[in-house]
Amino acid sequence: MREFDYDLDYKNLDLRAQPELYRVGRGEQGVLLVEPYKSEILPHWRFATPEIARESSDTIYRMFLDYLAADDFVGADMARKFIQMGFTRARRYANHKGGKKYKGAVPDDKKGQSGAHGREELPRQIEDPIKAESARIFKEKWDLCRENKGYVAMKAHHRERYQDIK
Repeated sequence: MREFDYDLDYKNLDLRAQPELYRVGRGEQGVLLVEPYKSEILPHWRFATPEIARESSDTIYRMFLDYLAADDFVGADMARKFIQMGFTRARRYANHKGGKKYKGAVPDDKKGQSGAHGREELPRQIEDPIKAESARIFKEKWDLCRENKGYVAMKAHHRERYQDIK
């Protein structure tokens, strides 16, 4: 499996028009880069309360299904990534008041990439039950995405078709 390509000029690319350039990568890699999907999905992404998380996850999951119906794997995968990010960010805020998980700043050469990058994780605090419920709501939708047979088939096809293209 090829890693997500952080070297592409995403500000000037339309990955709907050039799906061959898209790499799934791991987890949420590229979620805030790949256009036009970032601009389509991001306005709907919220997790502050369970009610907001439910509305957000329902909307983004409908988008996921619409992308699948349109045979748009990149869009479906980006919707899946936003749903996954809803879960991970809500969990982060459930465990760390203010959402700060690591000590210190992200190294300049790692900005825009996820991970600890050698930084120490801050101690977890008493779990915030509101954010924990928001995370659970997003997790339900994330599981539906990952188990969707159409999505699984499209992901395999995309990787087969484009794995050797750079």
